[in-house]
Amino acid sequence: MQFLPTALPGVIVIEPDVYRDERGFFLETYQALKYAEGGVTATFVQDNQSRSVRGTIRGLHAQRRRPQGKLVQVLQGEIFDVVVDIRRGSPTFGRWSGVVLSGENFRQCYIPPDFAHGFCVTSEWAHFEYKCTEFYDPADEIRLLWNDPDLGIAWPVHEPELSDKDRAARSLRELMEILPVYEPH
Repeated sequence: MQFLPTALPGVIVIEPDVYRDERGFFLETYQALKYAEGGVTATFVQDNQSRSVRGTIRGLHAQRRRPQGKLVQVLQGEIFDVVVDIRRGSPTFGRWSGVVLSGENFRQCYIPPDFAHGFCVTSEWAHFEYKCTEFYDPADEIRLLWNDPDLGIAWPVHEPELSDKDRAARSLRELMEILPVYEPH
């Protein structure tokens, strides 16, 4: 199992060991001790799943007062997964990192609290699953505009399928007053 750092501190791509034979495959999708050794020490309290069609973008989402860390993976299909540092004062504020996650590559991504997260489906459809460190609170949600020019995210689509809520999302500049503040450790 490999834990690969990204350009954003605390955001980790996980490549699990996959054991294959003529019957199929086996892998551990989460094991607390191994993940802690790899830098993922979070306690998870909620699991979620979604299924989306090609060209769908879900995100970019975060929570304000009860920020969620997330461990995300794709069970079937493929997505382009994106994380944005929204911590005011952070050395990487406004920067993003992207990784392809699929049911074939088995990769996962850990997103710490106070980062925004979203993804775009690049296959016909994708079955997406994720663990959260905090309970979802719709009244606490921050919705960051997927195509904010200040972020410059290189999405693989130009006219995505969006929810009404994501269509009404705001830019990083418009959200500045409610974004979390960076606290160096």
